[in-house]
Amino acid sequence: MLVVALVVQLVLGAGLIVVAINGFPLIGGGGGGDARSERAPAVAPAVPRPRVDQFDAPRAFALIRRQLTYGQRPAGSTALRRLAEVLRRALPNGRFEALPGHPGLRNVVGTIPGRAPAIVVGAHYDSEYHPKGFVGANDSAAGTAAVVELARALGQAGAGSDSPREVRFVLFDGEEEGPGCPNARFAQCALRGSRAYVAAHRREVGQMVLLDYIANKGVRLPREGSSNLALWARVRAAAQAVGVGAVFPPTSQVTIYDDHTPFLRAGIPAVDLIDFSYRYADGLKDTLDKLSVASLDAVGETVFALVSELRASR
Repeated sequence: MLVVALVVQLVLGAGLIVVAINGFPLIGGGGGGDARSERAPAVAPAVPRPRVDQFDAPRAFALIRRQLTYGQRPAGSTALRRLAEVLRRALPNGRFEALPGHPGLRNVVGTIPGRAPAIVVGAHYDSEYHPKGFVGANDSAAGTAAVVELARALGQAGAGSDSPREVRFVLFDGEEEGPGCPNARFAQCALRGSRAYVAAHRREVGQMVLLDYIANKGVRLPREGSSNLALWARVRAAAQAVGVGAVFPPTSQVTIYDDHTPFLRAGIPAVDLIDFSYRYADGLKDTLDKLSVASLDAVGETVFALVSELRASR
C-alpha cells in the first residue's frame, strides 16, 4: 500500500477538508469514493507498439504469472522466501542482502559490473498482508518481472561503451506496511528494504529508477510528483526514442511515498514509474487479467533505452 502526500485542500463553500491517504480521499462530512476509480478512464487507452525489440515482454509476463502461483507473499512469509530463491537465481550475480533490524527480511540484488556510480533499477517483490487472498499482479509482481527481464536483456546486449557504468537490479523486501503500521507512519515503518539499501549504499548510487504499477491495460505514467525532473526528462526522451511517448505524458500526478523516496531523501536522483490511476490497487481484483503484455513491453523498452543511455554517460 502506498501513501499519497497531498497538500490539504479547503473546499470553499462546503468547508470540507480533503486528505488523500493511500489514494482514498477522506472527506469530512461524508461522501467520497475511490479516487483511483474516478481518475481511471472507463476504456483503457491504446498502448503504442515500440519501434525496437530489446525487452522480451512475453517472457516477463510469464514471470508475473509464476509469482502469482505463490499466492499472497507478505514480507517475512514462507511464500516470499521461496519466491526470493527463484528471483536470486534469475538475476546476474544474484545475492541476498539482509535488512538490519528486520529478521527474515532480505533484498534480492543482481549486478552488471561497471564503473561508479551505479544505476539502480528497482521494484518491491513483497505483497500486501491484507486483504486475505491479495496477490498483487500489478502491485509487486509486474515491477519485479520487469526488473528481472531488464537484467537479462541488458546483460545480453553488451556495454555500448568502452567504460560502462555498473547497473544494480534491486528487488526490495518489506515495501508494504506490516501489521501495526498506521498510514501516518508509512514512510517510517514501511519501505523497509529501500531504506536499508540506501543506508548501506547511498554513496555508491548515481540514479535510481523504480518500477511499480506498470503493466495495467492502457497504462499511462505521468511524472510522479516527487520524481527528479532531470531524470524524468530522460525517461520521456527514451520513451519518445522507442516510439511509446504517449505512455509517458507531459503531466504530473500526486506525490507518492514509495521505494524511490529514501533515495530522494539521500540526494540521489530517482523516478517512480507508477500509474496511480490503476483502479484495482490494494484489492483482491489486482489480478493477471487486468494486465497487458503491450503495457509491460512499452515500459520495458523505455527503461532498457534509458539505462543503456545512462550506462554510457559520463
